[in-house]
Amino acid sequence: MEFVMKQALGGATKDMGKMLGGDEEKDPDAAKKEEERQEALRQEEEERKAKYAKMEAEREVMRQGIRDKYGIKKKEEREAEAQAAMEASAEGSLTRPKRAIPPGCGDEPEAEEESILDTVIKYLPGPLQDIFKK
Repeated sequence: MEFVMKQALGGATKDMGKMLGGDEEKDPDAAKKEEERQEALRQEEEERKAKYAKMEAEREVMRQGIRDKYGIKKKEEREAEAQAAMEASAEGSLTRPKRAIPPGCGDEPEAEEESILDTVIKYLPGPLQDIFKK
């Protein structure tokens, strides 16, 4: 029977203990190997980042050449110039800044109604003025 088992397993009797839930052999250098693997991954990541940073720098040089050739400004430059122009126009202005709502538009609706009513009453004939004043 042993012979049949050995033939069926084909020399895997060492691994039978592991498959059946036995103790696994621990590699004494496993921690060192894992540390080296992590270091290699970190180094590869740094190389990849450096490569893409270099490629982006080359692209930016090409973009700047195109901007210079056609007189195009960067988005940040356009926004900065617009902001500076607004500030400069506000500094040199001799007039006060404009209000969102002009004076007299909805500030005092009751006073406007009274003044309009008083204006209309002035143009009415005398007897009608007396009727409306009461």
